[in-house]
Amino acid sequence: MRTPAAYGTWPSPIPASLLVQAAVRLGDVQPDGDALVWLEGRPAEGGRYQLVRRTADGTLVDLLPDGFGARTRVHEYGGGSFWLHDGTVFFTNWADQRLYRLAPGGQPQAITPEPATPHALRYADGVLSADGRWVVCVRERHDGEQAIEVVNDIVAVPSDGIGPEVVLVHGRDFVSSPRLSPDGATLVWVAWDHPNMPWDDTELWSAQLSWSHSGPQLSAGHRLAGRPGESVMQPVWSPDGSLYVISDRSNWWHVYRVEGTDQLTAIDLRDTEVGGPAWVFGERDVVAGADGQLVWVESAADGVDLVVAHGDGAAVRHHLPFVGLHRLSLVDEAVVGVADWATKEAEIVRVPLADPTSFQVIRAARDLGLDPAGLSVGRPVSYPSTNGRTAHARFYPPTSATHEGLPGETPPLLVTIHSGPTAAAHHGFKLQTQFWTSRGFAVVDVDYGGSTGYGRAYRKELEGQWGVVDVDDCCAASTWLAAQGLADPQRLAITGGSAGGFTTLAALATRTVFAVGASYYGVADLGALAADTHKFESRYLDRLVGPWPDTTGVYRERSPLSHVDGFDRPLIVFQGLEDAIVPPNQSQMIVDALAAKGVRHEYHTYEGEQHGFRKADTIVHSLEAELAFYRSVFNA
Repeated sequence: MRTPAAYGTWPSPIPASLLVQAAVRLGDVQPDGDALVWLEGRPAEGGRYQLVRRTADGTLVDLLPDGFGARTRVHEYGGGSFWLHDGTVFFTNWADQRLYRLAPGGQPQAITPEPATPHALRYADGVLSADGRWVVCVRERHDGEQAIEVVNDIVAVPSDGIGPEVVLVHGRDFVSSPRLSPDGATLVWVAWDHPNMPWDDTELWSAQLSWSHSGPQLSAGHRLAGRPGESVMQPVWSPDGSLYVISDRSNWWHVYRVEGTDQLTAIDLRDTEVGGPAWVFGERDVVAGADGQLVWVESAADGVDLVVAHGDGAAVRHHLPFVGLHRLSLVDEAVVGVADWATKEAEIVRVPLADPTSFQVIRAARDLGLDPAGLSVGRPVSYPSTNGRTAHARFYPPTSATHEGLPGETPPLLVTIHSGPTAAAHHGFKLQTQFWTSRGFAVVDVDYGGSTGYGRAYRKELEGQWGVVDVDDCCAASTWLAAQGLADPQRLAITGGSAGGFTTLAALATRTVFAVGASYYGVADLGALAADTHKFESRYLDRLVGPWPDTTGVYRERSPLSHVDGFDRPLIVFQGLEDAIVPPNQSQMIVDALAAKGVRHEYHTYEGEQHGFRKADTIVHSLEAELAFYRSVFNA
């Protein structure tokens, strides 16, 4: 029997502190002989990213000494911060952004120079030459304070740190994914230019590479794939020298074999996507083995399908109970990757190709000690939105092992908005979502028009419409759920970070659907963001809003700051003071405007936090403050 109690007031077994106690954020996992090395983000260690080696006998060893963390600031979002060769680890160190070499049993040794300005040279997305003498990677050079003074190249770095770096690819606004052919004679990479983002219009390039004692030399490159409007990403070589790439040529991101210039042969096309937008480096959503064997993962109704295919297109699907499997590697006829679950945190798993259902957990999730009966499992929903459109979301009902709502009462609803905005709601278990549902809140995680995972046409619904379509779809999700009797229309809250923070502010400023909101490092003034952000996103808004500065009127109209007169709902704001993506002045502007108007608000800032909170104290404080704010507004 469950005890009746008002929704939103239930006692919960999930304090905010549980989100960070012994918590880790699993990142990339890579094989190194008979060992595995993976990345763990640890809030309890100040958000540090530690490298962990698992030896063949299952022993776990932390590799990085105090003062070191494997995290790169290239594009500010990072990714691809470490790579391996014969037991030696190469990584970008967070503190100084230099490349380091860590030999077995040794200490980290810097192999790139210390720049005159801290963090002026940054490295990511590397690969080692076959002999281990050279690291080929992306280098981001900061020559000044402005985005136009940032240069992105592909360079070869001597792995022993002796000798100068060699610039291999230069002249494009952005480059990623340098990948060497098995014989080391060909380098391929992805390139794109402003105003495109890596999911808009990218190209796959190729060039011959020669090696000598004086260093590598690259011949004149040529474009291998990437028509106008096509997104290509994640090139991967098979051991037999075949080249594959993910492309959205069919409207969905799929795996293709590269046959020649613009000659791509699809491998088993379906109306589902392989991979996602390239916000970070080093993603591996397709891997290639011997004899042209290919492995990737597709979403399914109640899990995922592990797809094993060959170059001739024949594919076999194996259904697995995960809700996601990514960062893939092939190891001894098995796939190793990070598995997302619906009812527990992510784990590292080994999936044998001969019998995928007999998978082995390599790095288990922490035991949260929670009653499964008290966990809310999300279900996908599709609902009508504006202009005859259909939008998508994942709904989590309030759930408790000990309590239930009062008769006739409907729960408060928290609308959560993913960042990006070209991204998608994460379908794996999130303790933060359970923090709310276990207290009697319903949660809906909205994949508004512009989100990924639904094909290119849906992704492009946000072009020119940011601040309209996303707001429409969040409002429509709330009113639709309320009409279904699943939410209290008088107790609707909205929260999001970064781009989700912008949508939160825009919804509160221009609509009357929500009673309260929380903005985490959200955008208040689009024009100010366009004029003051990092290089990677400095032209992002050209597609989402309009060409800057030619359409300043549209920027002004879409900015929440321009609609303060209509902003009368309570707001709580959270901001990291070292955020280079959405600078603190964005939050300060909306806070100042609300203060001048007398609108109820709270403002919390955090020293040492960048874009996305990583420190334990910050995570706990912000979540507790958000809950207290909602309860005070709802009089719960």
